[in-house]
Amino acid sequence: MIVMKFGGSSVANRQQIEKVLAIVKSRAARAPLVVSSAHKGMTDALLGAAREAARGIFAPEKVISRQAAIARDLGCDDTLLAPFYAELTDLLRGLSLVRELSPRSIDYAASFGERMAVRCIADFFTRQGLPSQAFDVWELGFVTDAQFNAARPLPGYELEMRRLVKEAVPPGVVPIVTGFVGRTESGEITTVGRNGSDLTATLVGGALGAQEVEIWSDTDGVMTADPSVVKEARSIPAMRFDEAAELAYFGSRVLHPSTLVPAMEKSIPVRVLNTNRPDHPGTVIRDAAPEEVHTATSIAYRGGQIAVTITSTRMLGAAGFLAEAFETLGRHGVVVDMITTSEVSVSFTTDQREPLERALVEIQKLGDVRVEGGKTLLVVVGRRLAGQAGLGAAILKAVADAGVNVEMISYGMKSVSLTMLIADADVSRAVGVLHERLFAVAQ
Repeated sequence: MIVMKFGGSSVANRQQIEKVLAIVKSRAARAPLVVSSAHKGMTDALLGAAREAARGIFAPEKVISRQAAIARDLGCDDTLLAPFYAELTDLLRGLSLVRELSPRSIDYAASFGERMAVRCIADFFTRQGLPSQAFDVWELGFVTDAQFNAARPLPGYELEMRRLVKEAVPPGVVPIVTGFVGRTESGEITTVGRNGSDLTATLVGGALGAQEVEIWSDTDGVMTADPSVVKEARSIPAMRFDEAAELAYFGSRVLHPSTLVPAMEKSIPVRVLNTNRPDHPGTVIRDAAPEEVHTATSIAYRGGQIAVTITSTRMLGAAGFLAEAFETLGRHGVVVDMITTSEVSVSFTTDQREPLERALVEIQKLGDVRVEGGKTLLVVVGRRLAGQAGLGAAILKAVADAGVNVEMISYGMKSVSLTMLIADADVSRAVGVLHERLFAVAQ
């Protein structure tokens, strides 16, 4: 069997869902399980309605009418989603009364997008001749911890999922399953994080021992650069898990950062494909990939970074200074994206402003602290970075030729990525010149 995940743009409206239907039908012999996101824009609409409700503005009709229009266009009966409309209305009314929006209620509100979408899609597929059934993923054993907005399935969920899928899914029926969401043992609805349907797909695929996980979006696989920045960017036919994981974390818009972990653990190939061009081969990600022609695999970037530098003579030849600094950051929940050190200073970046502000109260006791915002991590990923003399110098020269200043550099021994810190305003110039030097020349 295979797991097929379709993102919000793939299920945005009837026209797109008809494309999805044709794609799923073409995979019918491989026993597909479909994981679906909410219709494009629905999660943002739901969260917007929840935030308005918490400010005392009770207006459920805006988000309900949006979903209802898609359902009507698909020919769904009005009664199909009526229970969800009523439940959502009750939730928003409650939020407007208590004027509070907790992580728990945010996840609850956000969950309606996927829950309503899979009902519409399964109903439409069935009426179009492909028997399908909608499932909330927890009905198939996806029970999570209570880390709202970042939930993960409980240990041992795989065995229960294998059992329930066999029991709950009738022969010849395609299960249409909610991505993004989960539920605790006590029945609280959770989410695995924004854009987390990719992660749901690989977690389900790993649990069920799928032959492959297909991630369907609106791009021709993983690209050599962000096509909105570099129009010459092209898809990468094959790459390894470690390369794709770096790209996902550092800004590739195709995959959720945690997506590849379950697939890596079970050695399940992940194929990234384009719903609008289903005949395109896309990108396959697996343990091993053929040697690439180019010197690098892809360029990614991650904006919104805050750079912090701690300078202190206490660091000079002393043990424990860094341990003290990073224990403080960890205690306040600051996730560090990049770090460099010298004898008397340490610099790091993060994109988490609120936790950092809490930590700085203590960090400032360690030495002189400088904080600068408006930074971007620019990352070149490739398996040949460590083994090709002069490649690092060529990368830095390309950035310099673009008129861009590199403020920090991070490159681990035998790493598949070289990371540079630049100003947000310089991203387009730096990426454009890098892509030209690394890819356009090596045809």
